[in-house]
Amino acid sequence: MEFHLDADKKISKFNYEVEDVNEPNLYREIFPYSEVPKVKFDGDSVVMDLPNDIYITDTTFRDGQQSMTPFKEHQIVDIFKYLNKLDNNSGIIKQTEFFTYTSRDIKAIEKCLSLGYKFPEITTWIRANLDELEIIKKLGIKETGILMSCSDYHIFKKFKSTRKEIFNKYVAVAAKALEYGIVPRVHLEDITRADFFGFVIPLVNKLMEMSKQAKIQIKIRACDTLGLGVSYPQATLPRSIPRIIAGLRKYGNVPADALEWHGHNDFYHVVPGAESAWLYGCSSVNTTLFGIGERTGNCPLEAMVMEYAQIKGNTKNMNLKVITEIAHYFSNVMGYEIPARTPFVGSDFNLTRAGIHADGMLKDEEIYNIFDTSKILERPILIAVNEYSGLAGIAAWINTYFKLKNEDKISKKDERIAQLKKWVDAEYESGRNSAISNKEFELVVKSVFQELICVEGSYAG
Repeated sequence: MEFHLDADKKISKFNYEVEDVNEPNLYREIFPYSEVPKVKFDGDSVVMDLPNDIYITDTTFRDGQQSMTPFKEHQIVDIFKYLNKLDNNSGIIKQTEFFTYTSRDIKAIEKCLSLGYKFPEITTWIRANLDELEIIKKLGIKETGILMSCSDYHIFKKFKSTRKEIFNKYVAVAAKALEYGIVPRVHLEDITRADFFGFVIPLVNKLMEMSKQAKIQIKIRACDTLGLGVSYPQATLPRSIPRIIAGLRKYGNVPADALEWHGHNDFYHVVPGAESAWLYGCSSVNTTLFGIGERTGNCPLEAMVMEYAQIKGNTKNMNLKVITEIAHYFSNVMGYEIPARTPFVGSDFNLTRAGIHADGMLKDEEIYNIFDTSKILERPILIAVNEYSGLAGIAAWINTYFKLKNEDKISKKDERIAQLKKWVDAEYESGRNSAISNKEFELVVKSVFQELICVEGSYAG
């Protein structure tokens, strides 16, 4: 059943029952498997409904950590401190979630709890298993994610079960969490391949009914497990993120502040997908630092900080410079190699190699820089020196690297710039095919510009 703008006329009942089908609904017309998945459109749409308050949540210690060598206990604590410092008591980076499967994880949770931070709030993640729920109860955690796979791919193929049996299992675990006074955050895994009205909405309706009775708000995390969600409101279910969010709000009766989106980047849709979740009624989007995660990764936390800034027109009192500090920590302490062209954190994200761009930056860096990266991220612009740099490129490199301003700036007409260009040209004419590193060129520049010998160079990666 597809979601339409005029759904009230086409769908008369609001108390949906689980359709306990004999054969799984695998949406083969959309997911043929032997071909690239299809996006279907029906000409209808849904209305944008941006909540007043939107948030970012984090799963670096859970989903993110699955893609890397397990973090050391002290690294988890350090990163948690950085997240708190980045949030800076704004409350925008609302929560972070942890595994509870090893003694290392539990010790890290205990140390992070002892810090007494309000943000991000510490939550956990478990499977729909009563034994795992007991661990959360003993730890005294107030909220936990509970994995509740909702597509027939999982129900029939992975669990070898039926919709009704899985429905009853999920309800029982959620009921026990409520009994313990723990807020269940239901993770609807693989929602972008699930039967929305045949299973998802009946389950969510039941959970919201239980929530009302217990006076504890159950949260719903819609999980795009394979990155199949698209941001188009005119696309049909199960792939349209706007329709999933609008449908959970309208037919699942889920309040905006109890709704969260979790995406993956398999089809390059993870950031616009998360943004569309916000725009169509979801208060929180789930992320990891630098988008680390299984396969192609999760939604990058730093990307959604920037999306928040653009949508809301402010960052409250978040400290965006900490993004650069975290990048340094991952690179220098944890040995994680951030791809050079990664926006906001890669070594080349605000570096230019093109001579014509360098000439523009020499006149005014605003011409080719996305914003004041030095002020906002403590990342001054960088100019790479190579065989294509020219006089303007070399002068721009000196001015940016040594942070020269106003009358201190070096002009491309300075005779010493021509001298440096001769050195660069000679390097490449003699067969050099490697880049000139910033440290190497710094020494060459200081041998020509004596007044810069005592001037400290900028961060250059």
